Amino acid sequence: MISKISEGVEISVESFYQADYSNPAQGEFMFAYRITISNHNNFSVKLLRRSWNIFDSNSETRFVEGEGVVGVQPVLQTGKQFQYVSGCNLRSEMGRMFGTYEMENLNSKKVFQVNIPPFDLIAPLKMN
Repeated sequence: MISKISEGVEISVESFYQADYSNPAQGEFMFAYRITISNHNNFSVKLLRRSWNIFDSNSETRFVEGEGVVGVQPVLQTGKQFQYVSGCNLRSEMGRMFGTYEMENLNSKKVFQVNIPPFDLIAPLKMN
């Protein structure tokens, strides 16, 4: 598991290769990732937007952004966590993702960025 704290918010990431949804012969590799967001601030925060940089080992780069995560804009009270699972498809057996969450301090209404640490997406067949 990879973890990083920025602006008082901890982001932890675990990634998993999804063999049942992949087709290596066709260059289709599916990965899932579980993100846990923990609020260590003394104020509540709301996740407004996400931005992802996705790199594939075949030199393909994608940038993905949008509102919230998995269809919600979660509010995290002090000391609380929010966890979700999402996925990413690659055209090769290795890649990397990182990004940011745009969050709002619900007391001051100040918007700030939280870093999502880089994490690898590696199909087990590549590690042999």
